Parts: sequence; structure tokens; C-alpha cells
Amino acid sequence: MLATIYGCTRIGLNGWIIEAQVDFNPRSNIPKFSIVGLPNTSVRESEKRVTTAIKNSGLQYTLKQYVVNLYPADLHKDDVGLDLAIAVGVLCATDQAPPDKIGKSVFIGELSLDGSVRHVKGLLPMIYTAMQAGFERAYVSAEDAPEAALVKGIDIYPVQSLAQLVEHFYNMNPIEPYRADIAELADETLPYNITDFADIRGQEAVKRAMEVAVAGNHNILLTGPPGSGKSLISRAVAGILPKMSIEEALEVAQIYSVIDGLDRNKPLQFTRPFRMPHHTVSYAGLVGGSAIPKPGEISLAHRGVLFLDEIVEHNPKTLEVLRQPLEDKIITISRVHGNITFPCNFMLIGARNPCPCGYYGDPHHACTCSLTKIEAYQKRLSGPMLDRIDIHVDVPRVENDKLLNLPQGESSAIIRGRIEKARAIQRARFNNHPKLFANADISVGQIDEFCPMTDDAKKLLAMTLNKFKLSARSYHRLVKISRTIADLEGVNMISAAHVGEAVHYRPRNT
Repeated sequence: MLATIYGCTRIGLNGWIIEAQVDFNPRSNIPKFSIVGLPNTSVRESEKRVTTAIKNSGLQYTLKQYVVNLYPADLHKDDVGLDLAIAVGVLCATDQAPPDKIGKSVFIGELSLDGSVRHVKGLLPMIYTAMQAGFERAYVSAEDAPEAALVKGIDIYPVQSLAQLVEHFYNMNPIEPYRADIAELADETLPYNITDFADIRGQEAVKRAMEVAVAGNHNILLTGPPGSGKSLISRAVAGILPKMSIEEALEVAQIYSVIDGLDRNKPLQFTRPFRMPHHTVSYAGLVGGSAIPKPGEISLAHRGVLFLDEIVEHNPKTLEVLRQPLEDKIITISRVHGNITFPCNFMLIGARNPCPCGYYGDPHHACTCSLTKIEAYQKRLSGPMLDRIDIHVDVPRVENDKLLNLPQGESSAIIRGRIEKARAIQRARFNNHPKLFANADISVGQIDEFCPMTDDAKKLLAMTLNKFKLSARSYHRLVKISRTIADLEGVNMISAAHVGEAVHYRPRNT
């Protein structure tokens, strides 16, 4: 008897519906269980898990011939989540489960030898695929139900064991669909040990630049001597990041589902990612890769922040790979079996010293570096890479008397409030453009539509363009920064004052 049950596998962030076609031949005298359709080792081992789980669940497993074809046959399968679909196919083929009761259902779960259904990583993209393919129900492990239920338009059934699933089919022990209330998940908890901006004395200009960067999702580079507060201010940014929308949170949840990084009890988080890879991070660790491609730090920072402390200490070749993702907001990893694309729309924060010893230009410490060393050190960030950074800020050392006597500045909560208002303006502006989330996402062709300027602003922009010989990319980034400054002020028209502040954030040597 032949039975066809649907499962799902995943390649990158894309799910693929798999037909588990199970043929049972009761007339064969040679007991054999064959799985075909390009299964890898973990899928081939499903034979032992499935057959043992069926027997230990109180069901019958006849020692005859079984052939399992995983369609499409030309797609490599490496997901143990196909166990449940294969097991249900075996039960249907041997008349121990009713095929007519299954209908438009997809089964995703790993089987334990005792028949219990276990967690599968990367479930969220698979459920999205099943919903888009028109499936009405998805059977998953009970611990995966909160994650799967984030996808609307498909009923999620939490399954404890294979035996429970069979009883459900025969209405002996019906399983109720799992319901998730996203509104309850919307309560946001900021990470612990985040420095408040009010506790950072001085550096008001730097904090203002950081506020502008976060409000528009612009890349920023901080340059200053050791101890000036570059890292402290950068880490404090986690406390002023605006809350993610539901759409953004679901995007991020899919990425973290792939690396098994979601909280099982609260899979949907509205706090933006803040990633801080060490400068020894490998190429694959930063941009993604390995034999079976996984998202790297730039994708894990999607819709959030990637902070590269001591940015020039990173491998220059690794840094140069960031040029394309910073422009296109995606990273494509090519392998023998095809290409995999991960999203990576992040805000880059870089921090660096001005020279190897760190004190070039510091009025209180003599620099011990030669001009040749200083030039070589600064060139570790190439011109094209620097051109992709919107805001450049010098971070001077705070004088000791000011450090002790300056009053507290604005708190992170106040700054965050302004940023939330600016982002709300941007959401309203981009209401009919679903791919735009912040001003940094505005394309060249949309500049005129979204960035209206006064005549004085246009004149100042033209003077700046001629004086500094800006590239077209730098010009467009300057306009987008001006747009963000105007949003923080709550005005629609970009004025000369907004452009003037934006020009101030350009590097001094351009």
C-alpha cells in the first residue's frame, strides 16, 4: 500500500515542502527499509528512529519491505524533522492511521526512540512555507508549538508522542490547536547591565551623533584615543534602540530559529539585536557560511546593531566583504548545491583608535608612532568601506575636572523617546513601501520623493558637493542623514540647518 504524507525541510531561510511517499510491500520476504531522494546521513538514520519509535509506542511494525521516497528527489535533505512525516506515512501504509483524516496537514518533528516528538531547529521558516503552500494544519512537537504559532493562517497542533497523534486521528484523545497571543508577547524587556546615557559625562556631541545614527539606522564610526568613551557609548546604544515592529520581530525570529537561538517560552522578542563579535571572528562567523551555510553575525544583527570594536584590528579581507551587504542589505553565500541568501539590514557601529599607540592628536599623551605607521594603520579601513559609513565622529578625551563636575545628561529613556517619535514619522512616510523601515533604506530613486528641501538647503548641499568632491554615494547618504535630523525635529522640509549638521558628520579629509 502507498501513502503520501507531507513534511518540510529547510535550506537557509527557505522551507521546502517534502512528500514522504511510503510504499509498504507485505508480500516481500526480504525485510528492508529504504530511504531514497538524496537523504543525508541523519535522514537515512530515520529508519532506526522511526521503526523503534513505532514499536515502543505500542504500534505494530511488520518486518517487510518499505520504500520511502522523499520528493523532490533532486533536493538534498538534511533535516531530522522529517522523522514524523515518515513515521505517519508508515502507519498509514500499514493501516494503523487513517489517511482520510490527515487532509491538508504537514508533519515536522524528530522522533525519540520512545516515540516522543522532539524539537526541530529552524521550524519558523518551515511553517511559513507550509502556510504559503496552502496547508491548513501543522503537527509539531509540544515544545515547538509557541514558535510555530507565530505564523498566522495555519493551525498548530502540539504533539507529545506518536501514540498521542494516532489517538488524535481516531478521536480517542483529540489534540487542541495551540493559540498564541502576540499582544501578550509584546512586553519588552531591555537587556541587563546597559549603561544609561545619563551616566556618561560629557561627550554631548558624540551622543547627539549616535542619536541621529539610531534614529535613521545610519552607520557610524567613532575615532578617538583609549579611554575616551567610544566603547562605552557604543554599548549604551542598546538602551536607546527603538522597539521592533511585529514585522521586524518576525523577520529576526526566523533568523534566530535557524541557529536555534529562540527562547522556547517567548519566541518573539521586540528588543533589537545588538551583536559584538570579537576582532578575531572568522570570515564565516561574520558573514555566514560553513559546509551547510548558516547566518553570520551580520545576519544575526538584522534590524539591529553590529558593533565592531577596534574595527581596524579585524582582518582587512573580512571587513571588505561587508561592502556589498552594507549596500544591498543581503548576503548571498554560494555553495556547490546552490546559493543561499540571508538578510542583513543592520546599523554598523565601528570604533577605532587614530593610530597603533592610540594617542595621535591627543594633547596630553605623546604619540609614539611614525607617520608611516599611522598612515598604514588608518588605511586598514579602505576608502570604499569608509564611503559606506554615513557618520564619522571624533571622540576626544574628557578632561578630568569636567568628568568629576559635569552634571548628568539626558537619560537613555528620553533619547529613546525622541528616536521612537522619529521612527514613527518614518513608518508613516513609508506606509506604502513595505521594504522601507528607516531613512537609511531610501533608494537613490526615492530621494526626491522623501527628502524635500528648502532652497537654502539645496544651495548648501551644492556647495558641500563641490568643495569636498563627494562621491554620488556620499551625497545621497548626506541627504538621508539630513532627512533623519529633520525627523528628530519633527518637520517635513529639510532646512539648511539640517544639512549643516549632516555635513559636520562627514570625515574631515573629504
